[in-house]
Amino acid sequence: KLLSKAGKIMSDGNKTPALPDGMACFKVGEEFRLIRNHEIYNDEVPQPKSAIGLNPYDETTAGGTTTLVINPKTLEVVKDFVSLSGTLINCAGGKTPWGSWVSCEETTLGQTERTNKKGKKIGTYPKPHGYCFEIMASANAPVQPIPLKAMGRFRHEAIAVDEHTGNIYLTEDTKTAGFYRFIPKHKQHLVEGGALQMLKIKGKEDFDLRKGLKTGQSFKTTWVTIDDPDPVTADLDESAVYKQGLAKGGATFTRLEGAYADKQGHIYFVSTNGGEVEGGQVWRYEHKGKKSGVLTLIFESPSRIVLDMPDNICLKPNSELLFLCEDSDYKGAGGTPENYMRILAPNGKIADFAKNITSGFEESEFSGSTFSEDGKI
Repeated sequence: KLLSKAGKIMSDGNKTPALPDGMACFKVGEEFRLIRNHEIYNDEVPQPKSAIGLNPYDETTAGGTTTLVINPKTLEVVKDFVSLSGTLINCAGGKTPWGSWVSCEETTLGQTERTNKKGKKIGTYPKPHGYCFEIMASANAPVQPIPLKAMGRFRHEAIAVDEHTGNIYLTEDTKTAGFYRFIPKHKQHLVEGGALQMLKIKGKEDFDLRKGLKTGQSFKTTWVTIDDPDPVTADLDESAVYKQGLAKGGATFTRLEGAYADKQGHIYFVSTNGGEVEGGQVWRYEHKGKKSGVLTLIFESPSRIVLDMPDNICLKPNSELLFLCEDSDYKGAGGTPENYMRILAPNGKIADFAKNITSGFEESEFSGSTFSEDGKI
């Protein structure tokens, strides 16, 4: 069933933005509410008055989130509107147990001018970018956009919340990436700050987890503290936070993307191009104490035909079935032209759930996979 399409006028009078990405479903009263990211790049330069709705963080950027209110009986859209405005490259994020969506910016562009690999001048925004923003599912208008600076300024991808501890785990989408956790000063009150840490393999300094591993391999872990989670140097260096963790012996992954927590507090996350064939790795982190845990490689793609570059992920409620959205449309990256949604079962078997056959867009990624809380939709 088609619920929404880019360019369609929403209930608030704004056009539905393009490039939908990470998404979650909430039950608010008798309604379903979908909060959806829009990964809009702005050509990586300011575009005055491009914000998608009222109350923008930065009026020169066109990223943010929209909310769809759904009748759970008919699955019709009751209303839809902008719920976060004026952010940049909102890729993924995650759902919290207290009824909010945390939307993440996958960039650290800011006020300083930067030159990209093609020689183009980018940056020079009125505001720094590279932050997380929280949107309550119950909001009926654009929220006050407060950057959660203590959660770090880096190329954010997704977050997952351990509802038992209140800790938030964060992924980073770069070829040299860290896996992070944020320990809030007060649970459910992210604006009050907290401590940002990066995962380290116990007894192994600067351990590289990108290749050379076997499915089922486990590692004892600890955490190192990021002293400056919001460095000014991030304007020019998107790895400024990662380098702090690396200097303390933190572990290196490649292109960490989707993340999801189960009811036991296990954190599942994927490395899009990790492993020997660069078809992707699926990791699980288990919290074992304030400073320790266990990291397990639960699946590595043996072939790009079996699994090819997983991105957004979600668990089917009341099950251990992990749904993986592929994003394998990179020219020259050695992958397949098709994009599937796959299911990873606890026994390590992979099944196909869906294939993108949309005419003219077969190479577009799946994204935003999410279930209703009862697992039926």
